[in-house]
Amino acid sequence: MIAVKVPYDQLTPEALHGVIEEFVTRDGTDYGENEVSLEIKTSQVLNQLKLGKAVIVFDNQSETCTILRSDNPVLNSLGD
Repeated sequence: MIAVKVPYDQLTPEALHGVIEEFVTRDGTDYGENEVSLEIKTSQVLNQLKLGKAVIVFDNQSETCTILRSDNPVLNSLGD
């Protein structure tokens, strides 16, 4: 994976919202038995980014973004 961390505050508000919304609506995201609204999911991820508990990663090969927990070992090999 040729990827870099992208500081969330370097994205426009619209781009940031799009990255977060795409992430929380992916197949396989499960919030348990209780249904959680898109607005709440988006807000939770934004808060995690602001607190440094999550980071945005851009993969140059696939030209896609994802969001990883900041303690994910994959991040150790990425550039800033």
